[in-house]
Amino acid sequence: MKECRLSFCTINILADNIAEVIIDDNIEVSIEMVEESDEFLCSIFKDNFGVLVNKINTYYYTFEAQLTMGSIDPMAAIASVNYHPHGTQSTQDFLNKRTIDRLNLKTFIGTELGWKRAYDWLTLELSNGN
Repeated sequence: MKECRLSFCTINILADNIAEVIIDDNIEVSIEMVEESDEFLCSIFKDNFGVLVNKINTYYYTFEAQLTMGSIDPMAAIASVNYHPHGTQSTQDFLNKRTIDRLNLKTFIGTELGWKRAYDWLTLELSNGN
């Protein structure tokens, strides 16, 4: 595993096509931060990839950031691992705002082997040609 540090998060490269993103605690993620992570991920992965968002910290997204997250073409799947009902609700709110985009995003509960299930789901999704 390779660990990389951006201005607002840590990105762990877990496999040839999977990255884990851990956003810092008490951060408001801006559109510029989303662009920073998108550029970084596209520089690492040349083909389709998946992102495991490990929501162990509390943070928020600006409205503009929510409208652009997960929009880059090579990002084929997103797994969100939530440890608190607020995290699960914020993920659902995000999906509701982006219904028209039909993002390939699935949520997992961290206290129920969610990280492992999320990783396995991403592996399966990426092996199916997404």
